[in-house]
Amino acid sequence: MEFGRVDEKELDSIDFTLLKEPAFNTKVLSGKKTKHPKVYLGCAKWGRKEWIGKIYPPKTSEKNFLKHYVQHYNCIELNATHYKIYDEKSIAKWAEKASGKDFIFCPKMYQGVTHCGTLSNKQVISDEFLKGIAAFKEHLGPIFVQVSDTFSPNRKEDLFTYLKSLPTDLQFFLEVRHPDWFTNDDIGNELFTFLKDNNLGAVITDTSGRRNCNHLHLTVPKTFIRYVGNSLHPTDYTRVDEWIDKIKYWIDKGIEEVYFFMHMHDEAFSPELTAYMVDKLNDACKLNLQKPVFVNKQTELF
Repeated sequence: MEFGRVDEKELDSIDFTLLKEPAFNTKVLSGKKTKHPKVYLGCAKWGRKEWIGKIYPPKTSEKNFLKHYVQHYNCIELNATHYKIYDEKSIAKWAEKASGKDFIFCPKMYQGVTHCGTLSNKQVISDEFLKGIAAFKEHLGPIFVQVSDTFSPNRKEDLFTYLKSLPTDLQFFLEVRHPDWFTNDDIGNELFTFLKDNNLGAVITDTSGRRNCNHLHLTVPKTFIRYVGNSLHPTDYTRVDEWIDKIKYWIDKGIEEVYFFMHMHDEAFSPELTAYMVDKLNDACKLNLQKPVFVNKQTELF
């Protein structure tokens, strides 16, 4: 993910401290500790050749990447569906790789819906997208709708109308990026209130150069976090440590589901940071998340 990327020399000067817990979240969380929270942690893609010899066995062919990925993680943020509408047959083949596992796919809405002109008159193409991903069946997790960086609050009626047209038996999360959604409290409150009233989640994006996208608002008792690291820079670890504290706090306050996706500007290093996070999260929250297993233990750097 290139969104929010900054020069490495700038990283030590950025304040990565998480924002104060929004008062808004008290409207969503019960205040009572969740006994059995669902916590999912994964990456954005499984098709990484750099992971051959790291968490994929040597000489693994691309067609077997997903087969091995599901041995290390319990979810995937599926960006592939943003660039192409896949038919039910293709989706079913992916789902089969996760058969028998507590593994979920979180597909990103097709860009032909979200990044091409108005959101009106997109019912047919949206239905085609949803028909395909329905083949994930029990392995289908939340679907996230990302609008473009240029999609400002001036188009909120277009956005709200489209979101209200989505099926209510599926869980959707929205990611907005235009700065105006975050610089005006009234605009932000209107957005988060709309999402809450319509049982829609708000994606939280933690990236170096756009700290305002890391808003920490919960509009349902679930969260969808897109974390963007910087190739194992020291700040990656301190940022993860702070997220561990925040996730534990939310679990203690009643959050039901957590979806945390590890991005890197250089995805080669995602397994190392996810392994670090699993150890910390399991210890802090008394969980039993699976941890990436490295082919060569010497590559598991902390």
